[in-house]
Amino acid sequence: MEPSDNTPQAKSGTPPAPAPVSFYEKHKKVYIREVKGWWNNWRWILVLVTQILFYCLPWLEWNGRQAVLLHLVERKFYLFGLVLWPQDVFYLALLLIVSAYALFLFTAIAGRLFCGYACPQTVYTEIFMWVENRIEGDRSARMKLDKGQMTGRKLRLKAIKHAIWLLISLWTGFTLVAYFTPVTELLAALPFDFSGWELFWTFFYGGFCYMQAGFLREQVCKYMCPYARFQSAMFDHDTLIVTYDTERGEPRGARSKKTDLKAANIGACVDCTLCVQVCPTGIDIRNGLQYECIGCGACADVCDSVMDKMGYARGLVKYST
Repeated sequence: MEPSDNTPQAKSGTPPAPAPVSFYEKHKKVYIREVKGWWNNWRWILVLVTQILFYCLPWLEWNGRQAVLLHLVERKFYLFGLVLWPQDVFYLALLLIVSAYALFLFTAIAGRLFCGYACPQTVYTEIFMWVENRIEGDRSARMKLDKGQMTGRKLRLKAIKHAIWLLISLWTGFTLVAYFTPVTELLAALPFDFSGWELFWTFFYGGFCYMQAGFLREQVCKYMCPYARFQSAMFDHDTLIVTYDTERGEPRGARSKKTDLKAANIGACVDCTLCVQVCPTGIDIRNGLQYECIGCGACADVCDSVMDKMGYARGLVKYST
């Protein structure tokens, strides 16, 4: 509506002030629903394999010494029977070059499977979420707990959860330092005889583990990790991605199991939104490929379970090119 001649804007001749524009998206906490299925099982297998290797290698002995030790004081890198000296840094450069090419090759072929199954951010977030689910309950219970007032029960549950998170984080930081200082020396130095750098890196790495896996979670994948930004340059039409079959699923809508899809003119998607609820980054896979998608396949697992209940064929959400 145009301003009248009596309004201050009309009298002064100045245009109305523009509405304020925010360059920052307001953070909305993502409450992730637990899911069971084929891809979830593989994800937990890789969580177990990677963490067994990480936590156990410093304790493994080889010919009377630590099997894997990047000993900075002695300037020697021990890798089982192999000993690398500072002049062998040439091999490190070759390893980095091969890793860079492997990153592009693997992403072009298989998409972001590393992000969804073996990335440390994904692995520790899964572990922390497992602890959270065991203590605070499922998705609806956690949402109700967070919205409720602070009570003795809420304070107790939060305290137990964060105490376990801190223990995992500190043990992770200790394990990292054990790759650079013999673990036997670290054990002998507990609890107050650590050197300055040992103490710093234990708390620094442990603190980041606690912060990123416990609080930031999907924000690391969406805003901090450069890998998500690279994917658009590395993907092509043959890259494996998690995708929603639009032709089969649309138009979506609720229905009973007895509904005739052709007669009702609806697709296979029942619009239950479970695919959104299980997504670690909180996206809707039905909107197409998005840079936030880490390729974990959680949406495929939960959609297959819904298709089974409805008596439809699986694969409405699946890995495809």
